[in-house]
Amino acid sequence: MTSPYEVPASKEQFAELLPATRRALLHRLAVGQNAGRAPSMVGAVMREGRMVWAEGYGAVDGQVPGADTQYRIGSLTKTFVAVLVLRLRDEGLIDLGDPLGKHLDTPEGGDATIAQLLAHTSGLAAEARGPWWERTDGALRPELADIFGERPQRHPVGRQHHYSNPGFALLGALVERLRGDDWGTVLRREVLEPLGMDRTTLGPEAPYAAGWAVHPWADALLPEPAVNTGLMAPAGELWSTAADLCRFAAFLLNGDGRVLCEQSLAEMRVPAVAPQDPEWVRGYGLGVQVTRQNGRILFGHCGSMPGFVSALWVSPDEALAGVALANLTNGFEVAALASDLVSTVAEQEPRIPAPWRPLDEVAPELLELTGPWYWGATPFALRLGAERGLELSPLADGGRGARFRAEADGTWTGLDGYYAGETLRAVRTPTGALSHLDIGTFVFTREPYEPGDAVPGGVDKGGWR
Repeated sequence: MTSPYEVPASKEQFAELLPATRRALLHRLAVGQNAGRAPSMVGAVMREGRMVWAEGYGAVDGQVPGADTQYRIGSLTKTFVAVLVLRLRDEGLIDLGDPLGKHLDTPEGGDATIAQLLAHTSGLAAEARGPWWERTDGALRPELADIFGERPQRHPVGRQHHYSNPGFALLGALVERLRGDDWGTVLRREVLEPLGMDRTTLGPEAPYAAGWAVHPWADALLPEPAVNTGLMAPAGELWSTAADLCRFAAFLLNGDGRVLCEQSLAEMRVPAVAPQDPEWVRGYGLGVQVTRQNGRILFGHCGSMPGFVSALWVSPDEALAGVALANLTNGFEVAALASDLVSTVAEQEPRIPAPWRPLDEVAPELLELTGPWYWGATPFALRLGAERGLELSPLADGGRGARFRAEADGTWTGLDGYYAGETLRAVRTPTGALSHLDIGTFVFTREPYEPGDAVPGGVDKGGWR
């Protein structure tokens, strides 16, 4: 039943950017194009699920580029491939813990798990066997064995993050093996068409920008080749536009039942090897880069191919994304531009939260779980959210908080922090009374070291003194 206090909220009323914000975004883009000496550049912002700003600077064939101008996006392609792999997992065709060799006859990399390939912890070499694969035709590497050099395994499997383009060539081959079709066709059918991304293609389609190298000591240009890289294509072949990448950003943020659920997308952006330094700057999930920029955590990917650089950063807390595309080989860090576009909107127009509203219904047995709990003598609060979700918050320094997703069997699964993947159970007495919480074997009671048999090892019978 709908709550009588429910207030309809419209994201549209906050969609358009203010003139001052639009000018600040254009200024940042113009400074980036000038300082980076890029022949052309396009920037765009996605907010609350749709593109709210896009501008071009410089020229493509004598015209200012726009949101529909194609650029090669390089390694941003890897995130698209990762979505295809997660779809296979969600359909039960693979497990991320499976060694690649279980599903694909491969000369190298078969001992690495699919998750390790997605996270660049397979230990495989960073680049394909020469000549420089990004500038040479894929016909030079007709078989998987042709993409590996003399020492394909550079590190022990799973020991460290080591970026590997051949690793994603193998993932593309995995998709083809299990779908029975080439990966580009699968991508079009399963991802691009459902999301309305009809300007994202394997090859350039007009209008598109040509790739250039910029002379380091003179304002001069040199054309860059744009070849079909064959088996290496899943590592960086795609062309796309600012408008299409805003659609992709909205999908990465909110999910789409026709492509991939929000839960699987959230899994992709968890760093595979969690940064230990509290001041960490960069991490890598499953085909997704994670970074801390300007005081906020962003996820997405950057890319480069000869003549092109790209970046897409999403801020989940602010439902914002920044896109930056340019047609030069190097000399400008578009990753900073894309994150600055996010910061500009977030700082000049902070997100207006949706109206608070009560839950549609509250089951008494769930409401009974809420309130104060104690792990030993450390206080916590447990709150009930939408879809029977729970959130545990420490009320003192040093406590471990987490969000928990409700499961069909009456338990909850941790979504983040120390308890990610761990199970929360509400333990009841034989009479049905609520006794305590068990979170991954840790016991939480209603009173600090509550007497009784809930706390393992028992509680001193003399009590507090």
